[in-house]
Amino acid sequence: MSQQQDRAETRRAKIEAMRAEDRRKTARSKNVVISLVVIGAFAVVVAALFAINIFRSGAGNADAAAGESRFVRADSHRLQTAQDGKVTLVEFLDFECEACRAAFPAVEQLRKDYAGKVTFVARYFPIPSHFNAERAARAVEAAAQQGKFDAMYQRMYQTQTQWAEKQVPADDAFRGFAKDLGLDMAAWDKAYDAPATLARIKKDVADGEALGVQGTPTFFLNGKKLEPRSSDDFKVAIDAALAN
Repeated sequence: MSQQQDRAETRRAKIEAMRAEDRRKTARSKNVVISLVVIGAFAVVVAALFAINIFRSGAGNADAAAGESRFVRADSHRLQTAQDGKVTLVEFLDFECEACRAAFPAVEQLRKDYAGKVTFVARYFPIPSHFNAERAARAVEAAAQQGKFDAMYQRMYQTQTQWAEKQVPADDAFRGFAKDLGLDMAAWDKAYDAPATLARIKKDVADGEALGVQGTPTFFLNGKKLEPRSSDDFKVAIDAALAN
């Protein structure tokens, strides 16, 4: 091979080497750009999550400022209210639940014993396996819209053995209770079937689930879960809360 050919081959080799180096630089630049894009996207996601958390925290603070919480909402049904608001007993209940009916007389007695001293709040928590539980809650909520929550609440427990634990709708029985209470039946019928009534019940259920409620009755005293085994357990806990 001549000297001229050698020089030509050397130049081609240098050119190929330079082109290869350019390709490597271009590839490195692309990788840097991709990395920056990924990092930027990650930063955006983190910022969004941070903003959501701030929003949620703010919403929680707003609820607290408005006197609301998962335990007691503005529209929660208060069986009676203590003016000082120092002690609140909340019950998540199911009108078809035998244990709830068993607790009912104790709760009624506590209402008498602590009238004016303790706020009693009833929250809906119908168990899906109880065929008429949700219907019963709808019947009570429909009565509540005419100012008869307490009366229908009591009627449900007083008559539970007549309609509970049956796999047939108790609509007629509940309508009969409403009629006995002297309610406007056209308004009650409309409320009983209204989606808004069921939504109101499901809102209580959602709060209960968020608080860890798994069965009924579940009681919370000033936001702390209470597991009483007797009426005396209730009284000891309530007295201690009043004393603090």
